Amino acid sequence: MFAIIETGGKQYRAEKGAILQIEKLPEEEGKNVTFDRVFLFHDGKNTSVGMPFVEGVKVTGKVVKHDRNDKIRVVKFQAKKRVKSIRGHRQHFTEVEITGISKPTVKKAAPKKTEEKK
Repeated sequence: MFAIIETGGKQYRAEKGAILQIEKLPEEEGKNVTFDRVFLFHDGKNTSVGMPFVEGVKVTGKVVKHDRNDKIRVVKFQAKKRVKSIRGHRQHFTEVEITGISKPTVKKAAPKKTEEKK
């Protein structure tokens, strides 16, 4: 069973027990988070695709830690001008362990009312 969720403008494949590095969240370490923006849900037999989101599916997780990625170097260079600048950047992220995925609730259709002829 897995789901495709969206958070921080990016999409992630979430399975129970998976650890995801997502964009930084304001929750503290040890707190639970819920993702309700689910694009796709697959339970092994059936697949539900949302338009744009699948209703009734929620993915829950636990914040493991907050950290920063490795430094990347951004270089700007102008040829024949003797201009060169180098800057570094470390992106913040939150590590989340997926604890569960709730299945969509199937609503039963109400029985049709038949009007009696008089």
